Amino acid sequence: MPAEWRYRGRTVTAEDVAFIQAFIAAHPNASRRGLSEKLCEAWQWKQPNGALCSMVCRGLMLMLHRAGAIELPAVRQVSLNPFVRRAKPQPVLIGMKPLTGLLSQFQPVELTQVRRTSDEPLFNSLMEHHHYLGYEQPVGEHLKYLVWAQGRPIACLAWSSAPRHLGSRDRYIGWSAEARRRNIRFIAYNTRFLILPWVQIPHLASHILGRMATALPRDWEQLYGHPVYFAETFIDPGRFRGTCYRAANWKLLGLTTGRGKDDMTHRANRPVKEVLGYPLTRRFRELLSQS
Repeated sequence: MPAEWRYRGRTVTAEDVAFIQAFIAAHPNASRRGLSEKLCEAWQWKQPNGALCSMVCRGLMLMLHRAGAIELPAVRQVSLNPFVRRAKPQPVLIGMKPLTGLLSQFQPVELTQVRRTSDEPLFNSLMEHHHYLGYEQPVGEHLKYLVWAQGRPIACLAWSSAPRHLGSRDRYIGWSAEARRRNIRFIAYNTRFLILPWVQIPHLASHILGRMATALPRDWEQLYGHPVYFAETFIDPGRFRGTCYRAANWKLLGLTTGRGKDDMTHRANRPVKEVLGYPLTRRFRELLSQS
């Protein structure tokens, strides 16, 4: 049996495993969910915003259970996975009258963070019905933005937690593996960017990206209790040129391997994409490299 395990950036020693075994024995009537919450309290394992890391803890205990290191109580309830069997966002009726003209004609352009607000269903619907990839429910820390002009939504942007391993980005930052494990939460990943199809305003996309450099760190800290120092995204060169990102001074960091995070074959099984990045502070390397 290994002397230690690693799960989601946390090292678990043999002493930790012994503690968990004793902890389970001390709470014979607790469910798996209850054990994970109690263990988080005992370890003070919390997110920056104070919430317990109970889902991650549950995954850790399940890994140890499957490895034979601990024995969890029997499953009491099988819940449907809302991410597998989710209902698609319903269409929202909005005006689709074409918006064309110079950017100056539509100022002020307003960016609104809509996660956990009454406008979140509108965001979800627009992504589902107008983005070529559709809407995908993010997991972990994430923000959703609606962009408005003249009282009408004109664009949507989605941001989420960054992939843990990304070679070109990691080389560009120059951080160690330990620094990456500790500081990956300080990077935001732009998963979706949609200009609504009836909006034809030159330079709008790069203007929005420029505005995001100020809004993103502020809103992330407000919701999650910590800022972000670097932004990244992927561009499929078979579909897009990434012109708006380049016009907003995003830098090409390199290419993906085309293998995905769960690859076991070391062979490309998906399109190779360009990796673009944008520092949200001049001190991003210093801040991200702290161990």
